[in-house]
Amino acid sequence: MTHTKEKPCQCSLCEKAFLYNSSLSMHFRSHTGEKPYQCSQCDTALSQKGSLISHMMIHTGEKPYQCTQCDKAFSRKTHLKSHMMTHTMEKPHQCSQCDKAFSRKSTLITHMMIHTGEKPYQCSQCDKAFSRNCQLIIHMMIH
Repeated sequence: MTHTKEKPCQCSLCEKAFLYNSSLSMHFRSHTGEKPYQCSQCDTALSQKGSLISHMMIHTGEKPYQCTQCDKAFSRKTHLKSHMMTHTMEKPHQCSQCDKAFSRKSTLITHMMIHTGEKPYQCSQCDKAFSRNCQLIIHMMIH
């Protein structure tokens, strides 16, 4: 299905366009950094009301998105969608340097550090650095 409606509300700072002015206003906060929705439980401030509602589930422990294949539940729909790929064996995130593929984008980003040599996790006791935090944690046991 293709959308044929014009998007008359153009952002003056980037190329994005929106059907409604309210959507443009919400998008504009990504440029201004405005975060008018404050969590009542912690110091977190968010730019969208929906993000605050999702954030509040951290405090309530609510996990309304239930996996139909196992007993896991998630507070965010995107987390369930990512989890479902473990059941379908779907791996849409392909490494551009080798033939490996991953179900999660974050795993691909971590994997890419093998190719780039990036090691952002620095030991505070010596000059060793690691590409993954878990490697640093294991290393710290020797100090």
